[in-house]
Order: sequence, then structure tokens, then C-alpha cells
Amino acid sequence: MPFSFYLCAMISIDGLTVEFSGRTLFDNVSYVVNRRDRIALVGKNGAGKSTMLKIIFGLQEPTRGRISYPKDLTIGYLPQHMIHNDDTTVIEEASKAFSHISELQEKIERKNQELCERTDYESDEYQDLIEEISSLNEHLTVLGGGNFQAEIEKALFGLGFLRSDFDRHTKEFSGGWRMRIELAKTLLQCPDVLLLDEPTNHLDIESIQWFENFLASSHNAVILVSHDKAFLDAVTKRTIEISLGKIYDYKANYSKYVELRKERREQQLRAYNNQQKEIQDTEDFIERFRYKATKSVQVQSRIKQLERIERIEVDEEDNSSLRLKFPPAPRSGAYPIIMENVAKRYNEHTVFEHVDMTINRGEKVALVGKNGEGKSTLVKCIMGDITDFEGKLQLGHNVKIGYFAQNQASLLDENLTVFETIDYVAVGDIRTKIRDILGAFMFGGEASDKKVKVLSGGERSRLAMIRLLLEPVNLLILDEPTNHLDMRSKDVLKQAIKEFDGTAIIVSHDREFLDGLVTMVYEFGGGAVRPHIGGIYDFLYTKKMETLRELERKNPVKPFVAKSPEKAAKNSSLSEDKSKVQVDPIETELTYEQRKERNRLIKKAERLVELCEINISETENEIKQIENQMAEGSADAATFEHYAELKKQLEQQVIDWEKAMEDMPK
Repeated sequence: MPFSFYLCAMISIDGLTVEFSGRTLFDNVSYVVNRRDRIALVGKNGAGKSTMLKIIFGLQEPTRGRISYPKDLTIGYLPQHMIHNDDTTVIEEASKAFSHISELQEKIERKNQELCERTDYESDEYQDLIEEISSLNEHLTVLGGGNFQAEIEKALFGLGFLRSDFDRHTKEFSGGWRMRIELAKTLLQCPDVLLLDEPTNHLDIESIQWFENFLASSHNAVILVSHDKAFLDAVTKRTIEISLGKIYDYKANYSKYVELRKERREQQLRAYNNQQKEIQDTEDFIERFRYKATKSVQVQSRIKQLERIERIEVDEEDNSSLRLKFPPAPRSGAYPIIMENVAKRYNEHTVFEHVDMTINRGEKVALVGKNGEGKSTLVKCIMGDITDFEGKLQLGHNVKIGYFAQNQASLLDENLTVFETIDYVAVGDIRTKIRDILGAFMFGGEASDKKVKVLSGGERSRLAMIRLLLEPVNLLILDEPTNHLDMRSKDVLKQAIKEFDGTAIIVSHDREFLDGLVTMVYEFGGGAVRPHIGGIYDFLYTKKMETLRELERKNPVKPFVAKSPEKAAKNSSLSEDKSKVQVDPIETELTYEQRKERNRLIKKAERLVELCEINISETENEIKQIENQMAEGSADAATFEHYAELKKQLEQQVIDWEKAMEDMPK
């Protein structure tokens, strides 16, 4: 493999074609993945995003085409679904990320033992053994030696695990938490390229934000499939759209891609319409003068002109859409849910306590917080599945609940068809409208006869969602309803909930989905449930400010005030009569000045952090431009040298940024 290829393109996809049963999934697709690329792989459910990741990782072979990359390139892959190991503890499973280091250490130990047993000190073999051991030790040092325990703990903490979880067996955790262990292992291996298929489906908001920061400071290339728009915008800088067998490559994040895609199609349509008019005019001329001898030369010229025209093609637009509207909600009481001093405990463990919550009719609220903090438990209390809670929980008059569980899609009978799944639960006149309902959910025609077991995750979620339409309700409880739904389906569901005239409780980690939808956020954590008035981003801002204030409380500033002997004597006499003690105005003034100085230092530190981030962004952009030159083959030796200098400069800038963050006033 040429050296220049390794510098600019880590992976090259060339002429990739994939066909299934006569259907073409990819048709002659080509693109390259460069160092530090942050790529969002987007497209409707079933477009082939997961298949693309599997082919790059080597789990699936294409019909035609090839994938090229350097021999020593390492690739990490996190699929949507996987078989988990249940025979190890959390820390043991995460430590497998460093199994190569353990194997290297064992090899060094064996070589050292062999060295001790040999006596041919002057032989070439003995010297070769010493050199091999030296080389292995150097390699171990480069990999970080045995000092990886702190990295494991940092990753597990960031993904929401507690230290008390480390020695628990993985089989004690839900599938979502075991997926987090696999994510930790993948990240800790630090591969050159990360392939991530829906990694945020089982993460809470705090873990997603940690994950965003991790990827931002990582030197890996990342190819990411996700339906979380906010996550994509925060992490990616390039978007590859898969649509009807083709790909479209945009050097932009997801939000910018949406704008550029719309502009591209409008330009194509204008050019196409202009060309069609030109073709029609030419054909009309040929038809009009075809049999006139005096015009034969012009006619022949126009015919040749028509043959030479390179026809403009307009990207096919996928016009299939999800049309969702919840039935009118029967009128309920003014307060569908009232809770007073509600608590739930399992033996000595308190899930939550002192919960006071009143939800008004028509209100849309979000339940957020780390997994395991009690969101689903409270939902089960509302549903009546849990009854041994403390306090008062009262449902209002005529409340009818529609519930979408987080694992609803996995509870479907895989042996039934789509139609049979709905026909089985439908009753009364609604059974005559099953075909119409399925068509509205993109299961029209032959799709209604598909077996559930062949459906994608998004299709299963849509099928499970149909159940909510079979009976009018006035209280929707949705637990992670957007998992596996594509962008358009999520937008349609969000709009349907907005237009729903009943009440909605939404458990979700998807910030973009909750934004503009909810007006109250209930935060679960530490055994408490705290209300926050406003939307999800209002809550996140408030949460950030509270964290800063918490840091101040943990590191209080204690001003020193020098007192004269007279004042000291006066204070001594005042202490004998507490009823006469007054706050010293001078001390109060100094406390204010001290706080003022602290705020000044914080602003100065924030400006320094912002400057570091600007420098990093500028350097990354310059590196990106050079990588584009390399990809085009227009880079010379001086360019490669400058590229290497920029990489070193970027590493130092990241170190400066980390130091600035650490130096922020506590």
C-alpha cells in the first residue's frame, strides 16, 4: 500500500455493489474515509446503513467491489444487537479491551523465563532474545503498560456505572446496560476507525454528553449511524447519505446537510426542466421540418445535437411517508395525575421518595435522568403494575392510558405477519380499517404480509406504535418511543404528540425530539424527583449552572478579615449575648468583593478555554484541507511536512485546552 494512501485515506471503498434477491442495495458506490473523519451515515430505515458498516468491518461480503485499507489498521465495531457474555463481571468484561496488553505481558514473562534458563551468553540466539525482549518492552511502554485500570474506570463512570457495579456479573444487567459495557470495551481499544451503529439508543442524556466529549477529543476516525440529530450535529463533520442504492457525500454536519440536500435537489430540478424544454423544442423543430428538403441540413444537425445531449437525472425522491394522528382524546379530569409524598423502596434501597407531582390535562412532560434512577419504576406505579409504594398517587376522572414500553417492539410475535399482529389485537369496527392503518404506517401492499422476524428495528417500532391507535386514550405514556425510528418518522411522531389533545408523559434521552415538545422536565437522581419548568434545553442549562454552584459550595471561599483589638473585644462581648449579635457590614462587603473577584477569574478562564477551542478548530480545518489535497493527489513533500507539524500542533493545543479546563476556578 503506498505511503501517501495511508496518510490521507484510511479506508477506500471502490465500486461497491450489494444485491439481495434481485434487489440492488448499493450500486457501484465509491468513497474514502480519511484520518479523523467524523462521518454520519444517514438514510431511511432499510437503506443499507447497517449493511455498510458490516461490509467495512468484514462481517459481510459485497456482490462486487472492494474495500482497501492498510494492513495494520485497527477497526472497532459496535452493532445494534449482539450476543453478550454472561460469565464475567463488569470490570472483567471491560478489561478485555486490553487483552492484547495482557498477552504481551505474558509473552515478555515467558521470554524472560527463557532468558534466565539459558547459559549460552555469547551466542547470537542469546543476543537475539535480549533484543526481542527489549523490543517487546518498548512496545508495552507505547501501549501504556499495565496502567489501564484508570482508563477502564473513567469509561465505565462516564457511561453511568457505579463503582459498586464493577464486581457484579453482566447477566444481572439489562440488555441496554450490557450494550454500554460493549461500548466501553470498543472505546477503550482505541481503534483507528470506530464503526458505531445506533450507540445512543441505550444511553441517558448525561452519558450521551460524556460520549460526545469523548469522541470530540479522540483521534479516531468515526463512522456513525444514529437517529439522534443533536448527537450527530455535536460529533460529525461529514454526512454520507444512502438513498435508493446511491450515496451523496457532504462535508457538513447533519443540519447543514439537510439544507444542502434541499438546495442540490432544487438545482437539479431547475437544470432538468431547462434541459427538457430544450429537448422538446429540438424535437418539435425536427418533427416540423423533417420532410422539407430545404431544411434537411438543419434537421440532421438537430438530430445529432439531440443524440449528443447528456441527459440530466434528478435524484429519486423517496415520497413514502408516515402519516400519524392519534384519535381524539376522551375528556379527562383537570388533573390526570396527582402525587403526594410518593416513595418506592426495595428492602433497604430507596428508588425515590418525597415525590410531589401534579400533571395538568393536556400537559406534555418529560422524565429524564440516568438509567436505573426510577423513571420506569414511577411509570409502573402510574400504570398500576407496582402497588406497594408509599404516599398518595391518584389518577384523575376518566383517565384512559395508552402505554408504549421501551421493549415493546421486542415483545412482538416474530412468527406472525404484520397484518396478523394487528388483526390479533383489533376488535370491533376497527378491524375493517386495518389495511388503511397499516398503509398509513408504510406497511401498505405486500409489506403487510411480511413476517415480523424480517422487519428492521424501526419497522418493529412502527408496528408496535400502531397498537396505540386501536383505542382512544387521553394519557399517553411513551418510554423511549424514538429508539430505532428514522429522522422523518421521529419528526412525524413528534408532530402527532404536539397535536394530541390529551396528556403525555415521555421518557426519552433524545434532546432534539423533546425540544419544543415538552413544557416541564422531571429530573430523576439520587432518590429524588425534581421539577424544572421549561423545555429540555432550559433544563440542561439550569443543570449546568447548578453544577457550577455545587462546585462553589464544595469549595467555599472563606474571606479573612483583620480586626482591631477593640473590634475583637466587642465581638467577644457580643458572643456572650447571641440575641444582640449583628452581621459585620465590613465582612459582608469583603465577601461580595471576593465573589466579584471569583466571577472575574471564571470569565477569564472561560475566555482562555474558548480561545483554545478556536485554535483547535482552525488547526483541524487546516489539517482537513491538506487531507483533501492528499486525497486528490496534489500534495508535495513540503505539504506532508506541514501536515506532520500541524498534527503535533493540534496535540499541543488539545493539551493546552485540557489544562485550561483543569485550571478553571473550583
